[in-house]
This record gives sequence, structure tokens and C-alpha cells, in this order.
Amino acid sequence: MEPIASAWRAATAGAVAAVVCTGSATAAVPAPTTGRGSYSELRPLADLSAQRLGTAELVAAAKWGTGEPVDAPVREQQVLDAAARQAREVPADAVATVKIFRDQIEANKHVQRALHSRWDANPAHAPEEIPDLSAVHDKINRLNLALVRAIAASAAPRAAPSCRATLTAAAVHVRREWRLDRVHTTALVLALHSVCAGAP
Repeated sequence: MEPIASAWRAATAGAVAAVVCTGSATAAVPAPTTGRGSYSELRPLADLSAQRLGTAELVAAAKWGTGEPVDAPVREQQVLDAAARQAREVPADAVATVKIFRDQIEANKHVQRALHSRWDANPAHAPEEIPDLSAVHDKINRLNLALVRAIAASAAPRAAPSCRATLTAAAVHVRREWRLDRVHTTALVLALHSVCAGAP
């Protein structure tokens, strides 16, 4: 995993990590500075990203013990191509959409790798049942379409100067609502890295 180097990623990780450590969102959550409208438009992106990360456990379990690598270039390209096509149909900015989806994919793989490492270290915690990967992909595809639509619906707040602060607040609230552990919290930060326009 690449280090969380940018200012926003560092700030977001710190804010979300504070919730992980303290269990309280009140001290760590930056107040949205653009009003409830911008927050309500960016919150679905954080929520759908958390839902998509939830599928990483199923994907990891489906690949566990099969010799299938975490990296799946063919499947990943299919996801990116579908996201670009759906963005043009919505319509949304296809370039920005694909950039966001690249981060989503990397975040999902971050969780998969962490789980595989955990199961390697302690096989007793490994899944006993192997999920149907095609069924998991169907679920991911539905989330992907919802995410494309959320990207399209949030064009204005994503371009606003206050995007990072508002998105950080959304991420912290979503982390608490979904009770994300440290691995998933880090992955959520990775997944949201390119949401705001101008992100490096």
C-alpha cells in the first residue's frame, strides 16, 4: 500500500483514526463548511464506498486457498470500462469517475491483502465457506452503478474548495456508523482520495 502522503489523506486518516481510538466522533469530526446540502451530496459517496469495502471480505474469502491472486487485472479493467460507460450515460465526468474507481479498487485490494495476511498468520480465523465470486461480483456491480450516480450527483460539491473538509466529516461519520476497524478505515481513506476535484 502506498503511504498516505497528501495533506488531505493525512488529515482524513488522522480524523478517522481519532474516532477509532476514542470511539467518539464529536471531537474528531470537522464541521461541514458548505452547509447541509454539500454534506448530503458527498455523504453517499462515503457510504457507498464503505459498502463496497464490505464486499472485500467476500472477495478475499472466495480467493482464499485457491491460489487466485488478489490482483485481477482483467476484472479490474472491466470495472473501469463499465464505470466510464455508465458515467457517459448518466452523464458524469468519465475521467473523474474512472479515477475514483481506481482508488475504490485499490482500497478493496488493501482489505483483501490484510485479510489474507491475517488468515495466513492464524488459519483458525480463515473462512470456512467459500462464497460464489460471481454472485459477489453481481453485488459489486450494483454498488458500482449507485456510486457512478452518486459521483454524477455530487459534481458541484466535489469541485468546491471545502470538499475535503466536508468529505472528511462524512468519512468520519460513516466510519462510526459502519464500525470500521483500522484496516477498513485506512481503506476508506484510500477509496475517497480522488473524490474532490484537483486531488493529486
